[in-house]
Amino acid sequence: MSRVRYILILAVVFAAPASAQNLDSLLARMTLEEKLGQLNLLSAGGRASPAQMQLVRAGKLGGLFNVMGAENTTPVQRIAVTESRLKIPLLFGLDVIHGYRAIFPIPLAEAGSFDPEAAEATARAAGQEAAAFGINWTYAPMVDIARDPRWGRIAEGSGEDPYLGSLMAAARVRGFQQNIFATVKHFAGYGAAEAGREYNETEISERTMREVYLPPFKAAVDAGVATLMSAFNDLAGVPASGNAWLTDTVLRREWGFSGFVVSDWTSVAELINHGVAGSPAEAGRRALTAGVDMDMQSSIYVDSLAALVRSNRIPMAVVDSAVLRILRAKMRLGLFRDPYRARIAPTNAELRALARRVSGESIVLLKNERSVLPLPKTGTIAVIGPLADNKEEPLGPWHTQGRAEDVVSVLQGIKAKVQTVVYAQGSGVDDTSKAGFAAAVAAARQAKVAVLVLGERGDMSGEAASRASLGLPGVQQQLLEAVAATGTPVVLVLMNGRPLILEWASDHVPAIVETWFLGIEAGNATADVLFGDVNPSGRLPVTFPRVLGQVPLYYNHRNTGRPPDVNNKFSSKYIDVPVTPRYPFGYGLSYTTFGYSTLKLSAARARVSDTITATVTVTNSGSREGTEVVQLYVRDEVASVSRPVRELKAFKRVTLKPGESRAVELRVALKDLWFIGLDMKPVVEPGAFRVYVGPNSAEGQEATFECIP
Repeated sequence: MSRVRYILILAVVFAAPASAQNLDSLLARMTLEEKLGQLNLLSAGGRASPAQMQLVRAGKLGGLFNVMGAENTTPVQRIAVTESRLKIPLLFGLDVIHGYRAIFPIPLAEAGSFDPEAAEATARAAGQEAAAFGINWTYAPMVDIARDPRWGRIAEGSGEDPYLGSLMAAARVRGFQQNIFATVKHFAGYGAAEAGREYNETEISERTMREVYLPPFKAAVDAGVATLMSAFNDLAGVPASGNAWLTDTVLRREWGFSGFVVSDWTSVAELINHGVAGSPAEAGRRALTAGVDMDMQSSIYVDSLAALVRSNRIPMAVVDSAVLRILRAKMRLGLFRDPYRARIAPTNAELRALARRVSGESIVLLKNERSVLPLPKTGTIAVIGPLADNKEEPLGPWHTQGRAEDVVSVLQGIKAKVQTVVYAQGSGVDDTSKAGFAAAVAAARQAKVAVLVLGERGDMSGEAASRASLGLPGVQQQLLEAVAATGTPVVLVLMNGRPLILEWASDHVPAIVETWFLGIEAGNATADVLFGDVNPSGRLPVTFPRVLGQVPLYYNHRNTGRPPDVNNKFSSKYIDVPVTPRYPFGYGLSYTTFGYSTLKLSAARARVSDTITATVTVTNSGSREGTEVVQLYVRDEVASVSRPVRELKAFKRVTLKPGESRAVELRVALKDLWFIGLDMKPVVEPGAFRVYVGPNSAEGQEATFECIP
């Protein structure tokens, strides 16, 4: 979508108030209790309780979340706009992360498409469907950079790279906000939880914060996001939900953000657990004065802050500013003009077609020895594994109103392609029993090929789902080995929300397909790829380690004074495993092959105000049409601060017919090569830069240019 069209849609959907005087007048008529009420957000169990309805009547509630369906949101909104004294409408929020009823691929999977337009399309569809059911505000997208796959919420973001993460963040904001408000979360640094443990502390330097963790939030703000959510974690000892540097200095003063900040679930109250507040009132004072405008679920603002305001421990101006930000948001959303905002959901056919297309783009082919894939549509295929005939787990974590009955299982998808299928479950996801192995082995022996669908349950990823081990749960590894021992060629289909350790499989299984959690069209999309109706084009948005001891492992690390050198014992490496990943960031195979040649840069020298164009010839040297994700990485060779060995700065999806060659152009504005200098300010320094263009972060053609003053 063009930027002009997007701005026009915003102007219609989120109409600005005719005059700020309307809101100033409204604010002047509000009591202190009503002002604090606007800062109060509570969860409902599907529908508002009588007590919550009374809070609405009293003007002590600014919004509700987890109210399901227009039949439940409309009566509460009617109370707000007809029975409360000031007739202020409510916000209705929900975690519409990757779909409402129609569930699309998890965000990590979708990032693997390297297709921001696809992410915008699924967010738009999800927002439109949610709006038809009374929701006007989602707590998405999550844009936390995650370098540690033990952290369960890696599934909910776009992986480890700030450039890809920024593009996906902006795309999802644009998509959602054609129908509902988006909330970018979790501000900030939440993805760096120590030891990958949910809700844990973080220790991030300001340089790394600004270079790695903040850019996706900035991209979302630039895209016009309405709200941000403060994070659970602390940041170098200062909790994010009471961190004025984050919410005031960076977000509002530096970036000019004019929307409002909502806390995460009870994160205001949790300032007490963090040890920076001794009472609910003090926690509320710390959060509100730091810039957290709306208190989710703690009820501290509405219950505990009036006395502090009246005693001038909290300036009334702070309260008024927070209230005005929320009122402006409601006005921008059009709630004062149209509080019920009736919308029509996309058709089921439209939603399913979009889900199938984007799911197909998100699948990553990790290995394909002896061209085991694509599978023939004749002969007997054994389908084995706890996730093969499963309709619940493909929904993944945070699947909102998604239902198993809507899901096409992998077994169903395969049966729609081929006539003769034998099926055996083999085991449950985390079973300790091998009782089903005999049936699985027997099925494999009857078949030309065995497709094993293994991985995690949906609830093994997402919030509060950190894992200390990253192998296949339960006895799935033993099941895989038992089936492989039959001699029948094995295709391993992974269903999971994070990188897994695939040490044995990568060495012994001829074909491995990463499907993630794909949602309602999981089975059809997986079968499309397995049988070659879709040529896989997904790429890894996150590094796959060889062993757990390598974690955290990410491609855009800085060099050391002693870079890894197999010929030098005293260099940065392990003595028991290679230092390299099993599968690097940006990696993914195709059923065809692509060659790169004649990389050229548009200039050997350029100024900071210039743009460098890299042109490379990409050739489809195989026998099938395919889509290559051409990736451009840059390295600042010498700088005042040590720089990453490579940084993704551009990519392009290119579809080529067999034998076709194309000159592919990738542009990089030199101003985007900034980093945080010694004075802690962004800078692009003169000097040599190396450019790498290729199929992933570990390969590519090379060229150099010089940035001049």
